Amino acid sequence: MVIKTIRLATEKDAAELSRLNQEFNGGERVNPDMIRDSMRNNDEIIVVATLNDRLVGFACAQSVQSFCYANGHGEITEMYVEENTRRMGLASLMIALLEKKLVERGVTSIRILTGKRNNAAIHTYLCSDYNMEDEVVLEKKKLGMKELGI
Repeated sequence: MVIKTIRLATEKDAAELSRLNQEFNGGERVNPDMIRDSMRNNDEIIVVATLNDRLVGFACAQSVQSFCYANGHGEITEMYVEENTRRMGLASLMIALLEKKLVERGVTSIRILTGKRNNAAIHTYLCSDYNMEDEVVLEKKKLGMKELGI
């Protein structure tokens, strides 16, 4: 019998979060101590998915308050489930927990950005009642003092 659990991440999950993040984003593994520091010092919401007590996925969200809007808004910034454990409903369950935690913070709208060719993710988000928007995302990378003329 497979036991699925979706819960908030704890500092004890740092090593496994490092492993999963490397699978997701590539490159070198993030030092688990840096992950623990981030968990202590940031307001990010991190949830994890486990199968039989083994971490197999994670998702992150942020909430933003601005004087420009009456209510806060949220963004699900990361979502990853190990390939061999996909199509088990874990991503949808993580989305639901993130939504609950964001609403507890006063958020009334949530955005998710994903690649336009990431059909599996788009399908998951649509099934979780998200709507496709027609917006353009622009990004500026590698900002430093030199690039800013400082």
